[in-house]
Amino acid sequence: MNNPTRESITLVTGVIGADTHIVGNRILSMALEEAGFKVVALGALTPADEFVKAAIETAADGIMVSSLYGQGELDCRGFRELCIEAGLDGILLYVGGNLVVGKQSWEDVEQRFQDLGFDRAFANATRAEDVIEQLDKDFAARAEAKK
Repeated sequence: MNNPTRESITLVTGVIGADTHIVGNRILSMALEEAGFKVVALGALTPADEFVKAAIETAADGIMVSSLYGQGELDCRGFRELCIEAGLDGILLYVGGNLVVGKQSWEDVEQRFQDLGFDRAFANATRAEDVIEQLDKDFAARAEAKK
């Protein structure tokens, strides 16, 4: 099997929980679309179960969760478990934004989100190009592992 093309990959994007900060998520969604990915954009104020429901309905390959209001760690607890319960065990999970309150070591924050089951965590103001580059690498690695 060859590496998947971007056009064959569907990603669900949205802003989790009570967060209304949509601009960064919209910029990322537009960049993903321009790069060739199929994007299902849920917008702001999205409960975790709505991400999962959208991923099932669209046969998504990945879910990209944004949070900018500092409560991402609380909102994302149990997210991977929701995916597993819904039969999405292997779905790629990314999270990014201003994920916690206060100044904290990014390495600690990143590790906490990986412990929550996210494959990647990105700090606020990460360039869309860097996220896309990582997506390409992660989907290529998954395709290679299936060989």
